[in-house]
Amino acid sequence: MTSSQNDKYSVLLPTYEERENLPLIVWMIIKYFEQSEYDYEIIIIDDNSPDGTLQVAEQLQKIYGEDKIVLRPRPAKLGLGTAYIHGMKHATGNFIILMDADLSHHPKFIPEFISKQKEGNYDMVSGTRYALGGGVYGWDLRRKLISRCANFLAQILLRPGASDLTGSFRWLPPLLSAGPAVISSLLPLPNPCRLYKKEVLQDLISKCVSKGYVFQMEMVVRARELGYSVGEVPISFVDRVYGESKLGGMEIVSYAKGLLQLFATT
Repeated sequence: MTSSQNDKYSVLLPTYEERENLPLIVWMIIKYFEQSEYDYEIIIIDDNSPDGTLQVAEQLQKIYGEDKIVLRPRPAKLGLGTAYIHGMKHATGNFIILMDADLSHHPKFIPEFISKQKEGNYDMVSGTRYALGGGVYGWDLRRKLISRCANFLAQILLRPGASDLTGSFRWLPPLLSAGPAVISSLLPLPNPCRLYKKEVLQDLISKCVSKGYVFQMEMVVRARELGYSVGEVPISFVDRVYGESKLGGMEIVSYAKGLLQLFATT
């Protein structure tokens, strides 16, 4: 597809226990796509959520139609990176948008992402809290300062060529004895909203080795290595509205290993 009139945007929404959030995020995505008159589809990849998320998705498909809501569930919780791979296999758009289903990324920014991509024909467009107009809501001053410092450290170590590598950052306190429940709620959680040319995303995924929450961080680092152009759009990050963080003990270990691996190999 060479004409912008023929562009189609596939929004990948990995879900796990997002029963309350899913109807809201889907309604908002559809609202902003319909207003901007871009062609789109929403691909929901549910990892066998025990709270009935898939059943909610099935109801949404009945409301909005199978052409707009595509369901591609999986039998178990298999990780964020593989969820994107699974969803992309079924995407019919030539652009891919990766978003959280927890309402931390507002769909109102989608038209801005698309405009930014067209403006510079960027291979990838990422949301940033650290450009003029961006920000974080629901955090106190301490968390914001820690997030800034953590992102600065990531910039020094990984040189990603993007201003916001850590996505929605939550801090790991110095008292590791605080326990996994406390640590899980505060650890860095890199899962920003991004738009990719489909072929670029396919190439990046084939080069990435990380799993879980480190996957999104590695995508930016590999994009720099491969010479892909990256545009940025200021966004506002908001703490999830319903539910709890999915970050657990295994994700903590995976994040630490992945960060060290990225530092050693880039």
